[in-house]
Amino acid sequence: MKEERKRTLAIGRKMGALVGGILFAIFGIVPGFYFGSYATIVLLSHLTGGPLEPSIIVRMLVVIGTLMGLFCTAAVSIVVGAVSGTLLAYAVDVISEAVKAKPKEAESTVYNK
Repeated sequence: MKEERKRTLAIGRKMGALVGGILFAIFGIVPGFYFGSYATIVLLSHLTGGPLEPSIIVRMLVVIGTLMGLFCTAAVSIVVGAVSGTLLAYAVDVISEAVKAKPKEAESTVYNK
């Protein structure tokens, strides 16, 4: 793989990860809190077999579950952004290589005649 293509893909990957992080900051924090805490409460209520008592342990577990929900949502957003950025950079690189290759082929056919 050429150095130019590697650099293009790396820049696309970094830009996609940045866009994914920004989209997480705008749209993902509230769902991360919600789904993380909700999943923890559902899991704890199933494990205890009934309603939860508001004890210190339960509150600590809910906070840990909420943080896990935030981290998982952020990781998914950043990874999906990086993958989509890499795919877009690859598509731009392929298209630009095709555009660069056409005039060279046309020139070589003109001069060979």
